[in-house]
Amino acid sequence: MSNFTHFNDEGRARMVDISDKSVTKRSATAQAMLVVPENIYLGITEGTVKKGDVLGVAQVAGIMAAKNTHQIIPMCHPLPLSGIDISFRWETQDACTLIIEATVKTTGKTGVEMEALTAASAAALTVYDMCKALDKGMIIKETKLLEKSGGKSGDYKA
Repeated sequence: MSNFTHFNDEGRARMVDISDKSVTKRSATAQAMLVVPENIYLGITEGTVKKGDVLGVAQVAGIMAAKNTHQIIPMCHPLPLSGIDISFRWETQDACTLIIEATVKTTGKTGVEMEALTAASAAALTVYDMCKALDKGMIIKETKLLEKSGGKSGDYKA
């Protein structure tokens, strides 16, 4: 008998059985940060990046990523998501830093932390992809869970 939840008695990977868990309202918010040079900050905020609406495309990418998390994270359950919201804000004190927050909601038997983290990550990667022709030195950093609610383990706030 394996002591690991994601391995079966033969020691092979398995998806955890959640059929006995209660259905509850669940949400999670994750954040990713992207440090960019000033020319990219200006290009995004002034709408002059040649590839188009950088944040608009990143928003759609984040939503699509949340919806497809189970296809890229092996042990995630496919979930019926009831809401996904991606927001962007800039901090420009020390460096031009794009703060991306993704909030994902569902009513189900397992949480949406991975969906929120995946959404924030994909949005950051999309900004990088759309701006890499201008400067490849952008830095994606501090992807983290900010908060989650619902489920047996209760609420969490970073």
